[in-house]
Amino acid sequence: MRAFTYPTFRRLYGAQVVSLLGTGLLTVALGLLAYDLAGPDAGRVLGTALAVKMVAYVVMAPVMRALVTALPASRVLVGADVVRVAMACCLPWVGHVWQIYLLVFALQTASATFTPTFSATIARVVDDGDDYSSAVAASRIAYDLESVGSPLIAAALLTVVSYSTLFVGTALGFAASATLVISCRRGINGRRINETRAPNSAESFARRTFAGCRIMLARSAFRGVLWVNVVVAAATALVMVGTVVFVRADLGGSATAVAVAFAAFGAGSIAAAILGPLIFRRAGTSRPMLACALACVIGVAGMAAWLGAPSYISLLALWAVLGAATSIISTGTARLLRDHSTDADRDDVFTAQFSLSHAAFLVAYPLAGLGTSTSGQAACALVLSALALLGLVGAAYSWRPATTTRTANTRPANLRIHPRISLTMNRATATADER
Repeated sequence: MRAFTYPTFRRLYGAQVVSLLGTGLLTVALGLLAYDLAGPDAGRVLGTALAVKMVAYVVMAPVMRALVTALPASRVLVGADVVRVAMACCLPWVGHVWQIYLLVFALQTASATFTPTFSATIARVVDDGDDYSSAVAASRIAYDLESVGSPLIAAALLTVVSYSTLFVGTALGFAASATLVISCRRGINGRRINETRAPNSAESFARRTFAGCRIMLARSAFRGVLWVNVVVAAATALVMVGTVVFVRADLGGSATAVAVAFAAFGAGSIAAAILGPLIFRRAGTSRPMLACALACVIGVAGMAAWLGAPSYISLLALWAVLGAATSIISTGTARLLRDHSTDADRDDVFTAQFSLSHAAFLVAYPLAGLGTSTSGQAACALVLSALALLGLVGAAYSWRPATTTRTANTRPANLRIHPRISLTMNRATATADER
């Protein structure tokens, strides 16, 4: 991938990889800690912790963006890693369930600060559009490989150490991430445009908090992104929540079969991430995204038919398709955010996308959980498919091509117009074009 020809990106990518490794170890260790504290109620504790995580992502991402808006990107990234190191070091000393919730909220608030800032920084560092697609694809592959690699590493470590030692590995991962960011801080901050910020009043803070949301609602390209977030959330929720039920209950499969099903979803995502830059180079951005959104709608609805005649092979194929489709949509989303934002508002836009995309998951996950835990699995698939269809229609409408001709731009060539009137008309036309 040509993105790795950028030295700053290489180091930032390394920071992302070690940070994800630390997060993966944390996930395993947190589950074991919850079982020690709550026993049979560990599932409830983890479910609540995941809900706390999503709330932190949705609520705290724009708030933290407003607080750190005047700071250089490198300081924001390093500061977030330092907070995550401190919280990870506190976890081995936890003795009550409420302390888990508190530390998870602090950890995920730091992650909600780190991740959108990291994404916006990559968009500034990697200049070329095709190279940026490669950078996003590499980032997507890192996420997919982490979901497989971290549990394996954790399992290997647990054969020789206690699970509390995994928290040390988590802290080391975040510390290594901070070190790599510091090593390339000049390349990061050198591309940042210094801006004059409004006084730090309550009103200006509120405006900064919702600045990214206002921008995304005002531009049609970003409104389409908000709609495809719904498609991705519906498809991903069906896979993440329903796989265990589909494999164990409907097929009578083993735990290994569940892992293979998740691997099929990840394999489809990785394959699409590798092919994504080529697809976008040849077909543009919005058309592949809409095609993949349609694939998600059909795939999620197809689960209702699958439940009538369940087959493990067809499930693996369907999961691979959904993994590929959601990966293409996610990669295309990053391209649109980069191409339709400016250096002045890019951080706000990426933060709003981070928050609002997780808001879609906050809706889709409970829907999927409610349906797969009852006898209404087919109805659940149809509801999620309808949700995905709504997202597809909304995105297609937002990205519809302009078919009307502006009359302000057309006037007879032989019509003589007074110079002042002509100047006024030209300015009005320019203003309309900007809008």
